[in-house]
Amino acid sequence: MREEPVRLTDVDARRLQGLVDGSRPRDLRDAGSVALLLRHMDDAEVLPANRIDPDVVTMGSEVVVRDLDTHEVVIFRIVFPRSADAAAGKVSVLAPLGMAVLGRRVGDHVNWRTPGGLRRLRVNRVLYQPEREGKDLV
Repeated sequence: MREEPVRLTDVDARRLQGLVDGSRPRDLRDAGSVALLLRHMDDAEVLPANRIDPDVVTMGSEVVVRDLDTHEVVIFRIVFPRSADAAAGKVSVLAPLGMAVLGRRVGDHVNWRTPGGLRRLRVNRVLYQPEREGKDLV
């Protein structure tokens, strides 16, 4: 199955580029994740924030995903690393799960690499998207 293209808002793309630029000199332990994020961004279609579809997962979105093998449902919000808190359901964009769903839309199937192997996910629903609420547009 072919994966659908990643869609990013222009605002998210700028902020993510700032994260990447700020991470290079200081945080070597995230170097692999930063390289993957750069690749993710390079492959993305960048759209004006006010034109992003309401079913696309953007930074700050709260999303529902289903594991296609275990049928487990997970709800979480994608955040920048400084706000990550697994216990509160806040997943960093540098984490494999966060990166896997960023820019995807409801119905998309994505692969998520874990230490235990490949997991296949489906984006079931976007519960909250900042742009849909008129936020993060500039």
